[in-house]
Amino acid sequence: MDVMGRAANRPEHWKEVEWKKPTESLSRRPLPERRGTAIEMAKQSSPATVDAVFHVHEITKIYRMGDVTVPALRGITLDILPGEFVVMLGPSGSGKSTLLNILGGLDVPTSGEVLYRDHNITAGSREDLTQFRREHVGFVFQLYNLIPSLTALENTALVAEISESPLDPAECLRLVGLGDRLHHFPAQLSGGEQQRVAIARAVVKKPEVLLCDEPTGALDFATGKVVLEMLDRVNRELKTITVVITHNAAIAGMADRVIRLSSGMIVETKQNVRRASPSELAW
Repeated sequence: MDVMGRAANRPEHWKEVEWKKPTESLSRRPLPERRGTAIEMAKQSSPATVDAVFHVHEITKIYRMGDVTVPALRGITLDILPGEFVVMLGPSGSGKSTLLNILGGLDVPTSGEVLYRDHNITAGSREDLTQFRREHVGFVFQLYNLIPSLTALENTALVAEISESPLDPAECLRLVGLGDRLHHFPAQLSGGEQQRVAIARAVVKKPEVLLCDEPTGALDFATGKVVLEMLDRVNRELKTITVVITHNAAIAGMADRVIRLSSGMIVETKQNVRRASPSELAW
């Protein structure tokens, strides 16, 4: 019986149900190989790019509305390294959400390239991008997007069932401090607890990359710090690349690197000498 079936005919305790992954494993078709000499030249000239998980090269994004063109990104180039915690800062309209969506394969640039481990994901088909998101990327959004009829454990297990080598759903919930809320429904959880379920759901498939779009934007100060502590723990313990976009400059202290955007361009990059604990943050 699948998760949706269990929701309709729910046992008293989840552990009484045998949880199985689908018998048919997902295919792992290779992503498109990189193309163009500009990236190859960049890799030869910069030692950092050799180890970069992401290499973003001169990407632009232009939205067209009739005769009007709106440039959202203007020639962004950056690398993201293994296990790095990156905070991207900028006001509304600075391009940070557009950049995050392109990194996650939810959107494609108008020009330029994004390499993920030597594969040009911007040259991929819709099916290639779906495969990339499913196998490599976890998302945490400002809105929790939990299924109301499923418990915290079932919401997390739903993703595990379509993943090839998932973590244990209950262990992911314990990782974010919800070991005693496994069988609670979203309506029985606070906003911060629902966001932590969303984090557990994002990491259960063991993504190499966790992309977070204003994860504390709908939360109060105290609850937001708890969520940031969970993101920090996931990054440190699972070595998951974590990219958080926010307009809250106070969050920058917990990052390895801070990237500031304005009008679709990177205007400043700063490497923190020491990563602050989320408990040290104040805003």
